[in-house]
Amino acid sequence: MAGAGTGLNTHIWNNNIRSVMLLIAYPFLIMAMVWAVALVVGVSAELGGDGVSFAHNIIIEFWPAIISVVAVWFMVAWLFHTKLVRRLAHSHPVTRQDEPELYNLLENLCISRGMPMPKLEIVETHARNAFASGIDQKSFSVTVTRGLLNSLQKDEVEAVLAHELTHIENRDVRLLIVCIIFTGMIGFAAQLAWSNARYSMFMPRNRNNRSNGGALLFMTTVALILWVGYMATLFMRFALSRRREYMADAGAVEKTKDPEAMMRALLRIAGRERIPGTTDDIAMMCIENSKPFFGMFATHPPIDERIKAISQVTGTPIPEIRGRPVGEERSFKDPQAKKNPWLIRERGMRKRL
Repeated sequence: MAGAGTGLNTHIWNNNIRSVMLLIAYPFLIMAMVWAVALVVGVSAELGGDGVSFAHNIIIEFWPAIISVVAVWFMVAWLFHTKLVRRLAHSHPVTRQDEPELYNLLENLCISRGMPMPKLEIVETHARNAFASGIDQKSFSVTVTRGLLNSLQKDEVEAVLAHELTHIENRDVRLLIVCIIFTGMIGFAAQLAWSNARYSMFMPRNRNNRSNGGALLFMTTVALILWVGYMATLFMRFALSRRREYMADAGAVEKTKDPEAMMRALLRIAGRERIPGTTDDIAMMCIENSKPFFGMFATHPPIDERIKAISQVTGTPIPEIRGRPVGEERSFKDPQAKKNPWLIRERGMRKRL
């Protein structure tokens, strides 16, 4: 256990260091991109060999403005990242009055760990998934889908909640938010420049100019520079260890003392985790994401391997899922479908008795 504790502390320390390094490197990456764009401007203005000097002078003159813009973006990201994630995931917050059983499950887990209660949110979708988000105690939240609640049993939902709380404890959530939100400005600028470049392709010829070739070349070059910078920020995401999911699974088992529930939850989620209308960034934060990021990089280990790992470490046989999961037959148009399925089932049993 001492070795496990040391490994966990190292994982948390590494996450904190990576978050700080990414935040420190971000302004330098922005300045490098501005330098490259200034170089293109200098060359296109036929400054010849003075293009490099022109780029140097731009950085020397405008670096305070660049740092200020980055600082403003950091402030915006810090203050509004919760709303940004909510908008991307199409989730909404819920209270104890809205979801008493679900809220109590999360609260009991937090009490058992002596940790503050994060906010609770729900995505109204048939998909079965969940994720945690936030960068500090005031902004931490756990989001689950309605499909997860309608398809998993109570102990399985508890295991999923414990998994997400472990991500919060391990600071996986903070690192992911830094990677996604704080690098979003470059992605937005890249998409804007690329859109302008494509628009220039179809602009009519100007009578005063022979063609729009120069403007098109300039915008395309700027767009490529921005995309190179954006891809540089993605390397941090690719470097995120998939080991975080194994550790979160282990944390969930440790919290609930029920490895079978964790394995059953993963079995029910497998193949049904895609949330319609969300981005790859949100999928990367979820408990399961079978689609590789950008079609090339797997953000999660295969779910079969995660289940086998739980089985081998705990000595618990892999369970078999038979029959229709709880609540799966209800339509989302049914108002009862927006209530906790296990609560409805328990009430029905009491009435029959």
